[in-house]
Amino acid sequence: MSSPRIAVFAYSGTGHACLEVLLKRGRRPVLVATHRDEPQEARWFPSVAELARSAGIEPVFMDNPLDPAAIARVRIAAPDLVLSFYYRGLLPAEMLELPRLGAYNMHGSLLPKFRGRAPVNWAVLKGETRTGATLHVMTERADQGAIVDQDAVPIGPDDTAIEVQRRVTAAAAALLERRLDDLEAGRVQATPQDESQATRFGRRRPEDGHIDWSRPAREVHDLVRAVTHPYPGAFTDLFDGRTYVWRTRLPGLAAHDTFPGQVRGEDGRLHVACGDDRYVEILSLQPEGGEEIDAARYLAARG
Repeated sequence: MSSPRIAVFAYSGTGHACLEVLLKRGRRPVLVATHRDEPQEARWFPSVAELARSAGIEPVFMDNPLDPAAIARVRIAAPDLVLSFYYRGLLPAEMLELPRLGAYNMHGSLLPKFRGRAPVNWAVLKGETRTGATLHVMTERADQGAIVDQDAVPIGPDDTAIEVQRRVTAAAAALLERRLDDLEAGRVQATPQDESQATRFGRRRPEDGHIDWSRPAREVHDLVRAVTHPYPGAFTDLFDGRTYVWRTRLPGLAAHDTFPGQVRGEDGRLHVACGDDRYVEILSLQPEGGEEIDAARYLAARG
């Protein structure tokens, strides 16, 4: 018996990893839809389009799935199964109704928590100790379909978002590997999400990286590690103009008789007081337009 016809919508590292699973399992999607890279966005992940071409599949750049031409393109492909892996567009009902085996999405959180964009960044920023990947039924409402399966990954207190994202990507690939046969056989069982536990967060913008030193030290540290490389970064105006803060730690030092944003530099270490009378230690920083340096070099340069 031949394998079902699969249409794939994919982007980013997770999209690449999941498409790779399909190809290694001998599946040849009848459609691979992806996005063109945005010129202003640093691409730190492998290309779905290049992977598709390496398998002899010409990708379709489908930035607007609501376009009638896009819907017609999927209809012509006549998929039995639709799979979405970090594709950024919400698929319309006309597409979701086409596959006889259903349409499923891979989301980068333990749904129903952290619905929406940038779920890993938000999980790190909010101080979560774990997140994961969720395979769920696709509906017209983003990230709200019934859950087929989940895999959890840990978030350490100093882990950066990219470190956590790599774990989530690996979990997503393992999840697809484990459930592919069930998806193709039409024998998946899905559990409705508990709406009382749902949280949703929007797309993060570069300007959201502004550091508010009146916040507790842990929140400042979480912001830095949530948006550090390869993301746009956290920034402050404490150091003679906009300065990006790429790495911090919590030294466990009390900051009595200080005010939020007060800077203390001594013995090659750079500390900033926060709103809870605790210090954050800055390990790596970068003046806008300059080079990234460690705190010791920065302090030495300033005498």
